[in-house]
Amino acid sequence: MARRRQTRRGQTRVEPTFGASAPKRAAASARPRRAGPAGRARARRGGRRRGFFGFLRGVLYWSLVLALWAGIAGVAVAAFYGAQMPSATTWAIPDRPPNVKIVSAEGRLIGNRGLTGGEAVGLHEMSPYIPQAVIAIEDRRFYSHWGVDPIGLARAMVENLMKGRIAQGGSTITQQLAKNLFLEPDRTIERKVQEVLLALWMEQKYSKNQILEMYLNRVYFGSGAYGVEAAARRYFNKPAHEVTLAEAALLAGLLKAPSRLSPARDPRAAEERAQVVLAAMREQGMIGDSQFAAALSTPATRAATYWTGSQHYVADRVMEELPSLVGAIEEDIVVHTTVDLRLQKVAEKTIRSLIDEKGRALHVTQGALVSIDASGAVRAMVGGYDYANSQFDRASEARRQPGSAFKPFVYMAALEQGRTPQSVRNDAPVRIGKWAPENYKGKYHGSVTLGEALARSLNSVAAQLVQEVGPGAVVEVAHRMGIESDLRANASIALGTSEVTPLELTAAYVPFANGGLRPEVHFIRRITTASGRLLYEHKAATPPRVASPEVVGMMNAMLSGTLDYGSGRAAAFGRPAAGKTGTTQGSRDAWFVGYTADLVTGVWFGNDDASPTDATGGSLPALAWRAFMVAAHEGVPVAALPGSPRPAGAPAPQGAVAARPVPPVEVGAARERRSLSIVDIILGN
Repeated sequence: MARRRQTRRGQTRVEPTFGASAPKRAAASARPRRAGPAGRARARRGGRRRGFFGFLRGVLYWSLVLALWAGIAGVAVAAFYGAQMPSATTWAIPDRPPNVKIVSAEGRLIGNRGLTGGEAVGLHEMSPYIPQAVIAIEDRRFYSHWGVDPIGLARAMVENLMKGRIAQGGSTITQQLAKNLFLEPDRTIERKVQEVLLALWMEQKYSKNQILEMYLNRVYFGSGAYGVEAAARRYFNKPAHEVTLAEAALLAGLLKAPSRLSPARDPRAAEERAQVVLAAMREQGMIGDSQFAAALSTPATRAATYWTGSQHYVADRVMEELPSLVGAIEEDIVVHTTVDLRLQKVAEKTIRSLIDEKGRALHVTQGALVSIDASGAVRAMVGGYDYANSQFDRASEARRQPGSAFKPFVYMAALEQGRTPQSVRNDAPVRIGKWAPENYKGKYHGSVTLGEALARSLNSVAAQLVQEVGPGAVVEVAHRMGIESDLRANASIALGTSEVTPLELTAAYVPFANGGLRPEVHFIRRITTASGRLLYEHKAATPPRVASPEVVGMMNAMLSGTLDYGSGRAAAFGRPAAGKTGTTQGSRDAWFVGYTADLVTGVWFGNDDASPTDATGGSLPALAWRAFMVAAHEGVPVAALPGSPRPAGAPAPQGAVAARPVPPVEVGAARERRSLSIVDIILGN
């Protein structure tokens, strides 16, 4: 039966009833059925399936939860450290440190200076193997990622976990550039987060090629070389556009550990790393099997431990002068020097070959050479045997006694006081107070003219002349001619006991070569920006006259005798030339300074510790001078030395002073009395 029930709307609802048997049926249906064997098996399989998939669903669920929270935490960390960085609107790539490109008179590269050690070059200006090699070993997905490479980062993490140490880094080229440009090399979470943010910003602001170009021009390649141009010059002595496949692989391999893998330190380790790079390039299809095999056959590169080549002495000197010429360097500049790179190489080869051939026998280990033209332009300067082993510039920094190479200033002072090359003195043992200078090997010649005395480098006559003219007059002449060092005005100045540099001594001979003018000695012709804007130019003003043409003519006549029949006969090379040898006590310093009408060249040989040698000015220095001057005058017309001696009886040069009273000098042999003419009396003979 059915009961009627009143609803809220007043309608009657009929609900079903099941009579007395309904509870029994419900109770029966509530009791579980006893399943058969097949049913029980199906139940077990279903439970297992539900258990496995349930576990899998749980792992997936919690992984997603953890990933979500990790992402939230990462965003929070990035936001925290990012908030401490300046606003992105103020971010800008810092200027690359300015490079100083130093070139020779003919425009050839002498060297690069500055923090980078090389100029910036575009991707199109470097060997295509260089960017390929760097991408292959440092960031193979460089052109596909967006600044951060998750795949590379995951691979690096797995590799590091398997090896239990930091074996690989996950940083992209963009991240490395960001770190180099903006950040300190600290290994902290803050720095890594900032590196990622900066990398993302750079990828949005710059193209891939721009990022790669900036990276290759700023990354450190070891041995003081920043950027591919500096590295190519440093290790291979060539520009970046000439780098071969094997060389590019070596450069790319250095990025892992620039100092440890530098071929200047360990060429074998550098070569092994280069082979890894080549294998990566082949694996990625950048090179073929034949290229791979050819590159592997290239021998390991042996680079000097430092820049090599004597032209770097010139580059160092240029860098010293730059601040006074252009002030602070704020952009790339080009310095055009006066140096002839061909002559520079000739000078270097000459010094090194003579030391290699004769240095051991003569106990000589170092040499220096300076060559200056008649306008004061330095055409070559070698500061030592090997720049790679010693960067000390013996040409412009080392002060050594010039010995008899200083005597021309003694004789010039005598000529200016009225004497002539034909004036006669007695070459014999002399004593000045307690000082008794001796001639070389104790040999004396009796009555000699001043011309002969200078050509044969007779010490006794030079000592007599200093006493006659006064040491102060000699010092004044030397300073007027170009000596800048302090000189002691004493009797021994006759034998060159005050120290000078090869550069200033050579410069002081220039007035003899150009007729009595003292030009400004200079290395730099002009300085421009990389775009060609002129910053400085040497002004060739009229140099002051420091010696009369008559005195210069007489000095040239006397100094020519050094090569004709005197102590420097080994230097003669068939052209009008003059010069002077110099050998100090114990042969600690051996000199030859000589000149033609076109070029003045000074040569020094000795040892850094001033230990004695067996060289003299007429040996190694004269030979080096001759070899250099022969090469320097190839194709140059023959020119006579300027000036001519004053004819006998002519009035004394303008400005000449009367001979001073002669201090007491004990000369070993009495001078032969002879009749004097009125001319002899006037000339002080």
